[in-house]
Amino acid sequence: MKKLLIFSLAMFLGMNVFAQKRLKIGYVNSQAILLQFSEAIKAQSDLDALAKKWQTQIDSMTKDLQNQYAKFQQQGATMTPAKQKQVQQSLVEMDQKINQFRQAKFGQPNGEYFTKQEELLGPVKAKILKAIKAVAHEEKMNFVFDKSGDVLLLYADDQYDITYKVLDRLKRGKY
Repeated sequence: MKKLLIFSLAMFLGMNVFAQKRLKIGYVNSQAILLQFSEAIKAQSDLDALAKKWQTQIDSMTKDLQNQYAKFQQQGATMTPAKQKQVQQSLVEMDQKINQFRQAKFGQPNGEYFTKQEELLGPVKAKILKAIKAVAHEEKMNFVFDKSGDVLLLYADDQYDITYKVLDRLKRGKY
């Protein structure tokens, strides 16, 4: 019985080692790729410029609202109740317009920022994925993980890092 148990354990370990030798796993750091791939840099730069433009508009609208409110505080006591109500309503409307603009531009998931992000970065990400698949196929890898995303790698041997092979392929234009 003891010999059978030892034999079974040896067979299990032997098969486990055999199975591990056939499995080839690689990983990439997608953040490193996005920071070094020229098309991704350009797309992110365009997106950042657009967001800055919208934020400048929001800041300007907010400053106007603050100025109008300060003016109301100074002159409110001399206004008729009807004029006070009209100015207060105008201030509320200005605030609502600012919030609507902010929501239209930056609101998730339908804000223009996120739509533009998908429009600009979607094709770039598709190229990166295509390059990852090509490198994985060339290297005969079974799995490729992204170590910069939600997947957490506690240990990874550098020999399986294909980040720079993917970057090289992207820079050569071979997706």
